Amino acid sequence: MTERRETGRSRRKPSGSRKPRPAAKSRKPDLEKDWSEGERIAKYLARAGVASRREVERMIEEGKVTVDGVKLTSPAFKVTGRELIRVGRKTIHAPDATRLWRYHKPSGLITTTQDPEGRRTVFDELPKSLPRVVTIGRLDLTTEGLLLLTNDGALARALELPKNELERTYRVRAHGTVTQEKIDELAKGITVDGVNYKPIKAVLDRETGANNWLTVTLAEGKKREVRRALESLDLKVNRLIRVQYGPFILDDLRPGAVEEVPPELMQQAIGHLMNTEHAIKTPEPSRPPQKPAPKSRLGSRSPSGKLPSRKRSKPC
Repeated sequence: MTERRETGRSRRKPSGSRKPRPAAKSRKPDLEKDWSEGERIAKYLARAGVASRREVERMIEEGKVTVDGVKLTSPAFKVTGRELIRVGRKTIHAPDATRLWRYHKPSGLITTTQDPEGRRTVFDELPKSLPRVVTIGRLDLTTEGLLLLTNDGALARALELPKNELERTYRVRAHGTVTQEKIDELAKGITVDGVNYKPIKAVLDRETGANNWLTVTLAEGKKREVRRALESLDLKVNRLIRVQYGPFILDDLRPGAVEEVPPELMQQAIGHLMNTEHAIKTPEPSRPPQKPAPKSRLGSRSPSGKLPSRKRSKPC
């Protein structure tokens, strides 16, 4: 029979024995630890452009997220950015400064990363020079116009939330008869197939034969809201162009073009919706303070809270 060995342990307790060693610290993340300078991992990864908070939470449930080599089991864990954070085999670096772009989405593209049917997506058409971005809201396959892009998932969520009441304005071409009664019905709020829509502002701009051009403004942005609301009033939408999202306007941005919103204008327009911990720091102006700032075509709010005036181009 082989002799059983026990290493590292004395058989007799020597006199004046040493104090027992403290138990080794567990490598399990301390979920109760409160770091005032940290933020929850789901929010941190969303800002880093990994995915939305909900998607990050699913990744954590699936065991795909590790911090300093330890697999996370809860999205409540806080990080400071000094840890080694991995999603799968990919190392996640600290989020870049928040950036925002205006994109003129053409008709025929879908707003998703991948399509099972193999259709072209907006991400297939974006310039390769752009960093990883997420869309703020979506536009249907045949809907054109302003689509905002950002590298900050948390900002995208803030701009999408109905409670922030960012209005979306559309130019709509619809077939049918527009009456004041129909416009008043939209203004009161409408229910379609069990879905309640808040008041929708509609203005008839002009009639072109059997078609009508309207300007429609809403604050919710539910799925296919404009089309469903108008179709319930026997108005068939055959062209839909988003021309404004919150303080940002499409202006003369050509289809397929992308233009970044300058940081100082972004801060001025939506700084109150951004995480104050990571808000953009506007660089000091190099010109004398008394010199007026150049006019912007981005639709950001002026100090008075009003939008700059813009010329409305005739739709084609």
